[in-house]
Amino acid sequence: MRKFITLIILLAAASLTCAQEDTALTEEIVDVQAIMDSINGSFDYQYGTVELMDGVANINVPEGYKFLNSEQSSYVLSDLWGNPPSECLGMLFPEEISPLSEDFTYAVEITYSDDGYIEDDDAEDINYDDLLEEMQSDAKEENSLRKEEGYPTIELLGWASPPYYDKANKKLHWAKELHFEGSDVNTLNYNIRILGRKGYLNMNAIGDISVLPVFKNDIDEILASVEFNEGHKYSNFDPDIDEVAAYGIGGLIAGKVLAKAGVFAALLKFWKVIAVAVVGAFAALRKRFFGGGE
Repeated sequence: MRKFITLIILLAAASLTCAQEDTALTEEIVDVQAIMDSINGSFDYQYGTVELMDGVANINVPEGYKFLNSEQSSYVLSDLWGNPPSECLGMLFPEEISPLSEDFTYAVEITYSDDGYIEDDDAEDINYDDLLEEMQSDAKEENSLRKEEGYPTIELLGWASPPYYDKANKKLHWAKELHFEGSDVNTLNYNIRILGRKGYLNMNAIGDISVLPVFKNDIDEILASVEFNEGHKYSNFDPDIDEVAAYGIGGLIAGKVLAKAGVFAALLKFWKVIAVAVVGAFAALRKRFFGGGE
């Protein structure tokens, strides 16, 4: 499947040098479109209530969304979008969007971290302006390492939506606006964390910054869609047998926990944005040869 992505890139490159329409090339484009349509049609989306982690949690798929299971989501993330293999519980897509949609907006990846029970005593004392400055400073320091590893630099521009912690329901969400070196548009990373007895569920939405109003309009439904089941809830914590995480709410937002997995762990997922841009390049190429029609 990586050859498929490579083919799209080659086609886009060819468009820059072609002075006129080439019959063989246009036939190849049609073949690629057929492949894309076939892949998009192969996914088996789910609706209603879906069990996660053998009953540890459930997701009640919000209206206007569809759920892709763990196996198919891993295929999207790794084979189609080029991320390193990783465990994923599933993905939410807006109803009208598929992984290779030309008008792709965003998707929500769902994962689980078993780092332990997160004490939330610090939540009310966090100065989010100070935390942002600290995160921006960390991002600048890491850029030199990213360059050495061949990754683009990333500038944390600010909060696209400031952190908010719902203490009663043990749900935290915030959004960052990022600028990737060489990109014409800024990137949105909307983070949701649902705290549980032994860890937390991650729901990460990634797209360009223009989708923020759409996502914020749906945030309440998305937050309400995922819950830990009895025995795994935050309130089921047993201090005699359960482990406590080494960080609190502030550390969770700042991403300090990710240091143990390597400085690039949280950033690799953003390569899906670049892969989506490749799909957009194909769309532009198709329009060059076939015009603006469907």
